[in-house]
Amino acid sequence: MLVCIPTNGNNGREDTLCGHFGSAPFFTMYDTDKDEFNAVNNGVGAHEHGACNPVAALMGHKVDCVVCRGMGRRAIEVLNHSGIRVFLAATDNMSEVLESIKAGTLKEADPASACQGHGHGAGGCSHLGGGGVQGL
Repeated sequence: MLVCIPTNGNNGREDTLCGHFGSAPFFTMYDTDKDEFNAVNNGVGAHEHGACNPVAALMGHKVDCVVCRGMGRRAIEVLNHSGIRVFLAATDNMSEVLESIKAGTLKEADPASACQGHGHGAGGCSHLGGGGVQGL
């Protein structure tokens, strides 16, 4: 399975997750079958909230799911419509996220759990994840 993880760098297992999908400098592609990493530069990382095109950013990669700290409603809907499931990570620590992927304990995102803006606090992203949705 190919998992897309928005990251702050291109350091594979040693990296950290970016707080928000569309603003990530890199998309780290993690192949769970081969335990391999491949970082892809996100050329559209700087944008206003809601202005990213997640499917275009992932073009050319047969991504099965995205694991992120936060994502807007429209991005979740577009990815889901394209057959890509979105899961929320409870931490920005890559090693812990990889363990959650293997254990199948990530919470699946839906439009109701989407970020409302880039700010944190009232009306913004809380980026709280975790939970017990199985499927990864």
